[in-house]
Amino acid sequence: MLKATLRSFLAHKGRLLLSALAVILSVAFVAGSLIFSDTVSRTFDRLFASTAADVTVSPKENLDESLPSGFTPTLPASLVDRAARVEGAEAARLDVDVEGITVADEDNESVGPTTGAPTIGTNWNPTDRSPVELTSGHAPEGADQVLIDADTADSKDVGIGDTLTVIAAPGSFKVEVVGIATFTTTNPGAALIFFDTPTAQTRLLGDADAATSISVDAAEGVSDPQLKQRVAAALGANTYDFRTADEQAESDVEQLGGFLDIIKYVMLGFAGVAVLVGVFLIVNTFSMLIAQRTRELGLLRALGADRRQVRRSVLTEAFLLGLVGASLGLATGIGLAIGLIELMGLLGMNIRSADMVIGWATPVSAYVVGLGVTFVAAYLPARRAAAVSPMAALADAEIAGVGRPLRMRAVVGTVVGALGAAALVGCATASKTSSSASLLGLGVLLTLIATVIAGPLLVRPVIRVLGGAFPALFGSIGRMSQRNALRNPRRTGATAAALMVGLALVGGMSVASASMTKSFDEQIDKTLGADFVVQNTNFVPFPREITEKVRDTEGVGLVVRSQLTTIAARFPDGDRVETTAAGYDPQLDEVANITYAQGDTATALADGHMAMDREFAQDHGVRVGSTVPVEFQGGRTAELTVAALTDQDSADGFGTQGGMYFGLGTLERYAPGGQESAVYVNAASGTSADDLRANLEETLDPYPQVQVRDLADYKELVRDQIAVLLYLVYALLGLAIVIAVLGVVNTLALSVVERTREIGLLRAIGLSRVQLRRMIRLESVVIAVFGAVLGLGLGLVWGVCTQQVLALQGMTALAIPWGTIVAVVIGSAVVGIVAALLPALRASRMNVLAAIAHE
Repeated sequence: MLKATLRSFLAHKGRLLLSALAVILSVAFVAGSLIFSDTVSRTFDRLFASTAADVTVSPKENLDESLPSGFTPTLPASLVDRAARVEGAEAARLDVDVEGITVADEDNESVGPTTGAPTIGTNWNPTDRSPVELTSGHAPEGADQVLIDADTADSKDVGIGDTLTVIAAPGSFKVEVVGIATFTTTNPGAALIFFDTPTAQTRLLGDADAATSISVDAAEGVSDPQLKQRVAAALGANTYDFRTADEQAESDVEQLGGFLDIIKYVMLGFAGVAVLVGVFLIVNTFSMLIAQRTRELGLLRALGADRRQVRRSVLTEAFLLGLVGASLGLATGIGLAIGLIELMGLLGMNIRSADMVIGWATPVSAYVVGLGVTFVAAYLPARRAAAVSPMAALADAEIAGVGRPLRMRAVVGTVVGALGAAALVGCATASKTSSSASLLGLGVLLTLIATVIAGPLLVRPVIRVLGGAFPALFGSIGRMSQRNALRNPRRTGATAAALMVGLALVGGMSVASASMTKSFDEQIDKTLGADFVVQNTNFVPFPREITEKVRDTEGVGLVVRSQLTTIAARFPDGDRVETTAAGYDPQLDEVANITYAQGDTATALADGHMAMDREFAQDHGVRVGSTVPVEFQGGRTAELTVAALTDQDSADGFGTQGGMYFGLGTLERYAPGGQESAVYVNAASGTSADDLRANLEETLDPYPQVQVRDLADYKELVRDQIAVLLYLVYALLGLAIVIAVLGVVNTLALSVVERTREIGLLRAIGLSRVQLRRMIRLESVVIAVFGAVLGLGLGLVWGVCTQQVLALQGMTALAIPWGTIVAVVIGSAVVGIVAALLPALRASRMNVLAAIAHE
């Protein structure tokens, strides 16, 4: 039996190749994502471990600092002297590191990264642990000299002697590049600008007596934990954060972890789609191969092979397919990881391919996925093969059975579909976002399973409709192509299912993104009343100097500032909610239209007052007049009075969770040092919008980090943010289509082999090669469009339910992108034509007499 299995596998290796490609793609994305994330993690582990001081003293973190508010926590620079006198401390030095500055060249173009990485201003204080070394020029001396890192200098064509403009929170100033510093370790992608320490303190922090952290080196024989304990005792254990080198490195890795997780999960998402779609392909391939080998399997049974041996034979073929696919997929995954590493290099993150890490978990995962996918997919066909009767060997020709009746599928599909529909109905009627989202996920899963199970039941009614015009348009050729697609509903359903999965995902996400876009457009139209908004492209705050320049611009009538901050509020129900809040100037009503359930803007922005969303307030037992303890960045606390409740639909965009906001006076009292997140501008009387825009753009030309946007521009910005998610979905669709095309090609190729004798007879009675190719192409088109119809129908239901979840967050508009849907259906027909090219060509080249004699 083993010899027979190996010979069968080698005899059908051409037919199995396309199935192996699905396994290869699945394994490649799994292996590539693991190798890439392990390599980057190991690289940065080494970087942070080698550069961290023995003990680092930093301001105490009371809130999540991931929101860029422009607030830079500091501690007194005088702590460095106290730390240096601690027993066991060899040396101590103060550090100044400020992210979010902007550096412009002489043409007012930013020299910072364009990938989202920060531009960091820091003091030049080199040690044997510094990640850079001075390679040309000299160290900065005085307020007008800086060093720049070599990677930024090369990419932005900056050299020694060039003049740059540094735009920081205290103000902008000119500097001269006097030296180049080269990374001795991995460059994380940021741009580094080095100042001497007094300049960094005064020009970046605006305080000559402040620093962002203190680094302490341990004397010989003193461990890091011992030094940490002594430094904490000397400086105040509860006043600042103290970390050893290992703890600091771990903290830095955690901050980077979010970025790495995004890449890893995106890659694993591609792997998941490849696995899911690949299962359909492999099931179909093995089902057809077994159907074609009915006589062979029957002969084996007649010669004495029992059912277990036949089933084991088919599963052994699947094992071999998975083994080959996993091995090739692992090699492909290594290549994919190298490509990702090179791509990161183009984006400024220089990781050496020679440092690539292949941990034990990577090959294990690769072979588990590869073997698991093929084994699971081949199990049902293997059971079917074991059921072949020995009498099948006596048949005159191999007969591709259509399988058992579809009654069981109808029952199971109906039950699962009913449960899925109930979950989706519950999602649409739920009043809480968390429960609605959970029901949505359950409903999507169950309805997808139900559609896959019941797909063959839908083949005959749907394809009769889709192919109904074929006889009229193409005559007998069209009729035969339609009947070929109807011949084996299981096969047609499984072939179409591969395409259906990808298109269902795209349909659902397209509806969701279109609804989000329409909702934001409506909310922007409803709430934004300013002529222009001055804002950073990446929503990073900008210095108040820019606001003053805007205020002094000719034609400006009204300027309203906005700042974002992180707060933690404790409510009467006991919940502590950490969220983003906003601060506004008193003239907010002049640039925004907010509907209040109680109170008004004047009371909301008064000193010591705040506003929040009405429904959020009800959920937490808050009413107008309630006092809410609020903790701000930097550790200050305040008891704020709730003076106004808003309607979230109209307040959305002026806050996040809870829609909380207050006056800038309140914010600046409890969290000073923040920067503007946006500035709303109205034209003065007698100044046209076009004139004001031209004046503002001229004023802001020296500040490359901000742009002037009107209502249409602001909408486009929001659309661009939503489009990023949609691009990912389209990439997943592309992968699903590639594997789906492989599935259609595989199905048609095996179908042609299965129908060899039939094709020979058709050719013998006058069917031309052109007509034969057309028949196969039409069969492929109707199968592909069938998959598209099922997928888009399912996707539309998912999309509408997703919009109901979004409606609970204030995004109430529903939009269905009919243009996208029509384009996808047309594209599916094209996919069907492309997939049929090779099988149709092969069928048309058959020798007629040999085909008739085929058994």
